[in-house]
Amino acid sequence: MNSILGLAGLAPTIAAAKCGMRIAIANKESLVAAGDIVKDEVKKGGAELIPVDSEHSAIFQCLQGMNKKEELKSIILTASGGPFFGKTRADLQNVTLKEALNHPNWSMGAKITVDSATMMNKGLELIEAVWLFDIAPDKVDIVV
Repeated sequence: MNSILGLAGLAPTIAAAKCGMRIAIANKESLVAAGDIVKDEVKKGGAELIPVDSEHSAIFQCLQGMNKKEELKSIILTASGGPFFGKTRADLQNVTLKEALNHPNWSMGAKITVDSATMMNKGLELIEAVWLFDIAPDKVDIVV
């Protein structure tokens, strides 16, 4: 199980892949920063990546019934919109850090909360989905 925060999770992911392990992964940074390297080591080592973090885990579970990878046409990642849901472009011009840290649903720590509020986290999740599910970026939609 790799849920090490940040890029510090990359080395253990690669080491586990080289050993041919089944890797329960909740460390998106490994795939965002080095998805090609991770996937290459997974393939060479005969390892398996199993996403355990929220949406990616749900997508993984849904895909278990597929006969062929080619059947996957698209993936939809959902987003709550966080503290800025329903705001206009004008409303967003002068938001504060305090407002960004006021997530209505989760307490995740400052960096992840700001990433979530600015939708940066969804961009990272899109990259993560591309590597986990071998799908082109234009086949991943983000819906608020």
